[in-house]
Amino acid sequence: QCSLPSMPGKNLQRGSGDDSLDGLTSHAPRCPLTPSLSPPKRTTSQSKTEPPLLRTNKRTIYTAGRPPWYNVTGTTFKEAFVIGLCGGSASGKTTVANKIIEALDVPWVVLLSMDSFYKVLNPEEEELAAKNEYNFDHPDAFDFELLVNVLRKLKKGKSVKVPVYDFTSHCRRKEWKTVYGANVVIFEGILAFANKELLKLLDMKVFVDTDSDIRLIRRLKRDISQRGRNISGIIKQYNKFVKPAFEQYIEPTVQSADIVVPRGGENFVALDLIVQHVHSQLEKREITVRSALASAHQGQPLPETLSVMESTPQVRGMHTIIRNKETNRDEFIFYSKRLMRLLIEHALSFLPLKVCVCVCTPQGGVYNGKRLSGKRITGVSILRAGETMEQALMAVCKDIRLGKILIQTNHNTGEPELHYLRLPKDISEDYVILMDSTVSTGAAALMAIRVLLDHDVAEDKIFLLSLLMAEMGVHSVAYAFPRVRIITTAVDKEVNDQFHIIPGIGEDTT
Repeated sequence: QCSLPSMPGKNLQRGSGDDSLDGLTSHAPRCPLTPSLSPPKRTTSQSKTEPPLLRTNKRTIYTAGRPPWYNVTGTTFKEAFVIGLCGGSASGKTTVANKIIEALDVPWVVLLSMDSFYKVLNPEEEELAAKNEYNFDHPDAFDFELLVNVLRKLKKGKSVKVPVYDFTSHCRRKEWKTVYGANVVIFEGILAFANKELLKLLDMKVFVDTDSDIRLIRRLKRDISQRGRNISGIIKQYNKFVKPAFEQYIEPTVQSADIVVPRGGENFVALDLIVQHVHSQLEKREITVRSALASAHQGQPLPETLSVMESTPQVRGMHTIIRNKETNRDEFIFYSKRLMRLLIEHALSFLPLKVCVCVCTPQGGVYNGKRLSGKRITGVSILRAGETMEQALMAVCKDIRLGKILIQTNHNTGEPELHYLRLPKDISEDYVILMDSTVSTGAAALMAIRVLLDHDVAEDKIFLLSLLMAEMGVHSVAYAFPRVRIITTAVDKEVNDQFHIIPGIGEDTT
C-alpha cells in the first residue's frame, strides 16, 4: 500500500490510465524520538504495516521503497529483522514499538501484536469471559502454533494472513488482515518470550519494565474507555489472573531479554540504542542485484522457456513504427496497442487446456471443446509501463482480475525498489500474466516474480509478457525462475551502460 514520487518519463507511458500514480510526491523528514507520541486507541488487535507518512483517499505514500530481499538466483537472501517486545499488561509495549518505528525511518515495518492470536473460545469459555472468569493471561489462551507459523513466514518474506481479535465480543473477526513485505518486524505481547520456538525467531529481545501500579492504572483507563468494561470486573480480573500470570509466566522471562527498558516509552536513551543496533544490522544485510545481473549469463543460449512471436512482415512492420524516434504519439500508441493484443493472444495459447463436456451446436451437432485447466487468470502489471498492456488483456479476457506492483530504480544505488502493491485475493490459485512493456536487465521482473512467489503463486503458473526484451533480462529471469514462461515479440542483444536496450524501444531500464 505505498508509492513514491513519479518515475522518469518513458515512451511507453504515453496514454497511461489515471492509476499511473503521476504527481504523487512526498518529502518527509526523519522522525526523531519525541515524548509527544501517544499510543493509538484500539478495540481490536493490532497487526499492521507502519509507518504511513502521507495518506490520500486511495493510497499510502512512503519516501523510500523496499530494496531487494533476494539474490540473483531469486532465492530469499535476507530475512526480516525481528524485534520481540515483552512486558506486563499495559506496560507500554505498543508505545515503545511505535517510537522505535518512528525513529527507524525505515519503510515496510510490520507491527505484529500477540493479541491477534488469542484462541477461539467455545460457548462455555465465552460465558466465563463475559463474567471476567476466563484467564486471558495464561499461555493456554494463545494459539502459539498459528503465531509461530505466521511469524516464521513473515520473517522469510512471505505474505501472511493475520487474525483480528475483537476484545469486546472475545472472538476473531471473519476478515483476516494480509501482511507482507517486512524489512523489520516488531512483535509485541505479554508472553512474547514464553515459547521456545518463538524465541528462536527473535533477532533482538526487549523487555519493557514498568511499575505495577502504573500498569494497573493504564489498564483501568484502557479497559473502561476502549473495551467497555466496568471497574469492579477489571479489578477482579487483575487480582485473579493478570497479577498472578505476570509473576508466574511473564516476569521470569526477563532473563531471556537482550535489553531491559525501564519506564517504557519515556526511556529515550534505551530506545536510541535499540534503533542504532537495528540500523547496523540492516546495513550488514544490504545486497546488490542489478550489477550482478549485468555481468551474468553472457554468451549463454536462450532458454527453452522463452517464446518469441514469429517475426512476420506484419509484426516487423509494427516494430519499425514503434521503434522509430520520429513516430508521432498517436501512431506510437495505436501500433503499440495492436502489438500488445497480438502478444496477449499468443501468450494465451500456452495456458493448459482440458477436454470439456461435449456441447450441442444450434444446428443439433456435437462439438468436443476445451476449457482452461485451472480456476482463473489474473493479470498483474509492473507499474507504470506495464499498465499500458492492461487494456489489451481486458479486451481478450472477459472479467479478468487485475493487480499492480510499482517498482522503481533507486538512483543512488541503482537497485530496484518495491513501493506499491495491490494483488487480488486468493491469487495463489490463479494463472498470472505478469506484464511489463520492456525488460532490459530483468531486475524489476525478478522482484515482481519474487513478490508473486511470496504470495504462494506457483512458479509454473507465472507468464512474463513484454513487448521487447534484452537477452540479459531473458537470461536473468530464466536462471532465477526456470519454470516461468517468458513471452515477447522480440529480443534485442545489447544493453548499454544506462541499462537501456539497444537498439531498443523508448527509454525503459527495467
